[in-house]
Amino acid sequence: MTDVLVADHAIEYTYTRSTGPIIGAFLAGLRDKRFVGVRASDGRVLVPPAEYDPVTSDDLTELVDVADTGVVTTWTWNDDPVAGQPFDRPFAWALVKLDGADTGLLAAVDVPRDEMRTGLRVHARWADERVGAITDLACFTAGEGEGVTQGTVGEPVAIVETPIRLDFSYTPGVAASRFLRSVEKGEIVGQRCPKCQKVYVPPRGACSMCGVATDEELTLSGKGTVTTFCITNVPSPGLDPPYVTAWIRLDGADITSMFLIQECDPKDVRLGMRVEPVWAEDKQPNIGSIKYYRPSGEPDAPYDDYKEYI
Repeated sequence: MTDVLVADHAIEYTYTRSTGPIIGAFLAGLRDKRFVGVRASDGRVLVPPAEYDPVTSDDLTELVDVADTGVVTTWTWNDDPVAGQPFDRPFAWALVKLDGADTGLLAAVDVPRDEMRTGLRVHARWADERVGAITDLACFTAGEGEGVTQGTVGEPVAIVETPIRLDFSYTPGVAASRFLRSVEKGEIVGQRCPKCQKVYVPPRGACSMCGVATDEELTLSGKGTVTTFCITNVPSPGLDPPYVTAWIRLDGADITSMFLIQECDPKDVRLGMRVEPVWAEDKQPNIGSIKYYRPSGEPDAPYDDYKEYI
């Protein structure tokens, strides 16, 4: 039985955006322990506020204070919280219609499972340190709060930075797992279509042209030809500009693969350049085991060898 790989991955970055006068006022209100909505053309008070009228699409400008108390209109229970959520123990997500508002605000509700219900009266629990972000609202909890806080909203929040993270597990499948296992051993293997004889590297398990399984494996030398490339002048994590990424047709393959080109001046990289892989000392079953490609010192490939891959 083939040992299929599974790897845990995370995509994480900070999202920065300007807020505008309406959302900025809403966030400023949270910073001051109060809820601010906006009145729509049909008289409804929207919380959280919208910048444009949902009926007419006109700009909305009339800010309205609403209470820090409300009622749960619908909810779901979260038995298994993940990192970054309000609690590390089970809790409820709910839409809460605040007193004075006509729409629901999504937030965590901190009550025991057997007390959670639609129609539950709740009030806001605020974070101890507030910065003008949605996380200033720690959660809602059962009971009554302070009611409506009125007055002038403080300086609107102009910019927000929101950390975003997605954790996921990736299973490459049987064919790709075989390829990655070969890379771990310092080899590059492909698979040939038994019908059209096209060689796929990395292998896909089936031919995209014929739709048949590609069971025949073959080991390639690893050398290849640059078919097209890009010089990047913007910094990337772990890479100082300028650096070169290239689509390389490996010898014996019928599709191209993308790798870094190093150990040469970026301006010397060219179509037809012959290149060879540089392997990491500590090879793992991932494509990072090939650190980059470098010029092999061989004469450039004839144009006819790679013209269909440009």
